[in-house]
Amino acid sequence: MAGTGVRRSTAQRERVERRRAVRHHAMTVAASALVAVSTVTGVLTATAGGDERDTARPETTRSPPVAPLPAVPTPAAATSPVPSPSLSPSAVTLSAPPGPSRTAVPSVPPTTVESRSGRPADATLYRHPASQVLDWVTTHRDDPRRPLIESRIAARPAAVWFAAYNPGAVTGEVRAVTAGAAEAGRVPVLVPYAIPDRDCGGASQGGAPDLDAYDDWIREFAAGLGGGASIVVLEPDSVALSDCLDEAARAARYASLARAARTIHAAAPEARVYFDAGHSGWHPAQRQAELLRAAGAASSGDGIFTNVSNFHPTADEAAYARQVLAALGGPARLGAVIDTSRNGNGAPAAGQWCDPAGRALGRAPTTDTGEARIDAYLWVKLPGESDGCKGAAGSFTPDYAYELATG
Repeated sequence: MAGTGVRRSTAQRERVERRRAVRHHAMTVAASALVAVSTVTGVLTATAGGDERDTARPETTRSPPVAPLPAVPTPAAATSPVPSPSLSPSAVTLSAPPGPSRTAVPSVPPTTVESRSGRPADATLYRHPASQVLDWVTTHRDDPRRPLIESRIAARPAAVWFAAYNPGAVTGEVRAVTAGAAEAGRVPVLVPYAIPDRDCGGASQGGAPDLDAYDDWIREFAAGLGGGASIVVLEPDSVALSDCLDEAARAARYASLARAARTIHAAAPEARVYFDAGHSGWHPAQRQAELLRAAGAASSGDGIFTNVSNFHPTADEAAYARQVLAALGGPARLGAVIDTSRNGNGAPAAGQWCDPAGRALGRAPTTDTGEARIDAYLWVKLPGESDGCKGAAGSFTPDYAYELATG
């Protein structure tokens, strides 16, 4: 959709293009801790879009085309104790545990997540028991890379993406995840990703057909959250990447995001909802705060998220998040969560977005950050899943995983 949004400099446009390209390969193919399992509930999908761009990027950075999506299996009963969600638009269907490698994967030490009401909820972040990396570990017990990949990647909890517009099914899929997390005594991280005109019509285009439909879908999403604690990363890129929309469309989107947060809190009072703040290499903090204020982040949310699927250093992101929060104002309880999955060595050189060399795992997922106003470090993009250069887009690529684990 052509828009009248803020003009960007060449450097800014390049940064946005890198982010959008990374988003495409993170969200439009089989994504890590989330795999479709035929015997349990929680089959999640994302929409694979074309490779069109409204700004140019070098041909050398283009990735292989993404295969069309298959049909989505019908979810089983939502009360299944072992949910198997999938952000898996490339349609890899894997088997659920048990298996010796599943039980052998070390668990993450307990951390504390504070509920919206202020009551502490002692629980670990949820690690879904079926994923591409776990399947690889299961079938490659003799691979010399396996112990390191198993301990440093497969053992870690990760976000669960809901990237398909699927009214009538999403409640059961969400409930399957939250029920599994509740049974394990852990806190799930969930990512609704179905806002209309997402990715400004770029490679990850898709979502609900309009905002009325999205409002209904997010109401169904919220209905599956239940009464336990959860972390909701609300619509990546929906705020930072909104300047392709004209003023009226942008205002309507922001109003819908504010309604979404209120709907989630009404249905699940212990959920914490975080709004999109881009990352430290994108909008200046003051500008990002203006966008977030317009979207109702201060009045309707619990804070902001940064660095999703990106590489910027944790220290830079923490400083940036605090600057945004300070400019945003609002309740002192507002905090931030940071995607640390691949940022151990910081961002690569400009233009290197596709499985860039020299990257490393970032800080392990935890809600015990020791940083003021930083509520959690999360793995939202799953390390080891290719952007499309070291392996097929979205596939688990052991060479890439090992490189990140040893970086």
